[in-house]
Amino acid sequence: MDLKECRAKIDAIDDSLLKLFVERMRVAHEVAQYKQQHHLPVGDPARERDILVRMAKAAGPELAGYTQRLYATLFDVSRAYQHELKHPNGGISTQIQKACSDTPAEFPNMASVAVQGTDGAYSEIAAERFFGLPEITWVRSFSGVAQAVEKGLCKYGILPVENSNYGTVGAVYDLMQQHKFHVVRSLKLHIAHALLTLPGTKLENIKEIISHEQALGQCERFLTAHPSIKITSVENTAVAAKMVVEANRTDVAAIASKNCAKLYNLTVLSDDVQNSPNNYTRFICIAKDLMVFPGASRISLLLSLPHRPGALYSVIAKFAALGLNLLKLESRPMPGSDFEFRFYFDIAAAERSQAVLRLMDELESELENFTFLGWYSEV
Repeated sequence: MDLKECRAKIDAIDDSLLKLFVERMRVAHEVAQYKQQHHLPVGDPARERDILVRMAKAAGPELAGYTQRLYATLFDVSRAYQHELKHPNGGISTQIQKACSDTPAEFPNMASVAVQGTDGAYSEIAAERFFGLPEITWVRSFSGVAQAVEKGLCKYGILPVENSNYGTVGAVYDLMQQHKFHVVRSLKLHIAHALLTLPGTKLENIKEIISHEQALGQCERFLTAHPSIKITSVENTAVAAKMVVEANRTDVAAIASKNCAKLYNLTVLSDDVQNSPNNYTRFICIAKDLMVFPGASRISLLLSLPHRPGALYSVIAKFAALGLNLLKLESRPMPGSDFEFRFYFDIAAAERSQAVLRLMDELESELENFTFLGWYSEV
C-alpha cells in the first residue's frame, strides 16, 4: 500500500471516528441532563479509571499508553461539554464579565500605591511607569504591600515577581496563597545596578557590600570576583543605599540604582555590575478588586491539582486545545503540607474570549482550589 492509499484509508477511518464522536457527545448531553436532575457531579474519576484500564488492556501492550492518552482526552472533552450544559452561566465567568463592564475605560494616572522600600527603590520606578503620578505609601516588606491593598489602605500595590536572570521572587508568589488581591497590570523594567559608596571610597578598601538578595544574585559574577568582601542581604536596594549614608563608613558599599546615588549623594564606584546587560525585572500592579482594563491579554491563575498521573498535563492540554500560549508555569509549596504544591499559570488570552470564559468555569468546577488572579495587559 503506497502513501496515497494509506492516507485515503486514514481519511475513511477519521470519517467513521467523527460520526462515533458526535454520537458519543450526544449521549454525554443526556448524561449531563441526568446528572443535573439528580444533583450529581460532572466528573466520575472511578468510572474513568475503570474505562482507561479496560481500554488499555483491549488495545494491547504496544498501544496501551496511547489508548490511555486518547481516552483521557475524550474524558476531558466530555466533562467540558457536560459542564457547559450543566452550568451555562458559571460563577467565575460572571464575575469576570461584570468586572469587564465595571472597570474604567482607562488605567488611572494618579492613585494611592503601596510600595516596598524607600525613595530610589526599583519598585518606585515601576510605580511611576504604571501611574505617572503615584501617591506612594512606603511599607517595609512585600507582605506589607499585600496587606495595604487587602485592607484598603491603598488602592494599588507594586510587587516584583521575576527577574530575567535570577528567576522568581518566591516570597511574592507565596503571598498569592496568603492574601486576596488581583493583578491589574504588569510591566518589564530594565535593571542596571551600580556599586555606590561614600565619596572618596576606593574599591580596595571595601569590606562589606549590602543589597537585596535578588540584586546580589543578579550581580553574582562581580561579587565572586571579590571573594574577601562580606555580603549582607537587606530588604531593599534603596534601603541599602540609605544604610551606607547612615553608617558613614568608607569601607561599605551598596548595590542599587543610579537614582539612589543622586538621592543620597553617593558616588557611583562601578557601573552596570549586574551579570548581564539584558537584565529585566517583571513587576505586577495589584488591587483588591477584580478589574479588567481594555486590552487585557494575559491571565494569571493559581491552582491546586489532584494527586493523580496526568493532572498537570490535563490542565495544559485544555489551554492547548484553545490555542492558548502558556507564558509561565511556577510551582510553590503549600504551607503546612508535605510535598504538596500549588501551580501558578500565566496564559496569553484575548480579552473577553467566550471560549476562555467557559474554560475558567470548567476549571473552577473541576478543581478544589481555583484562584483567578487577573486578566490584564503587560505594558
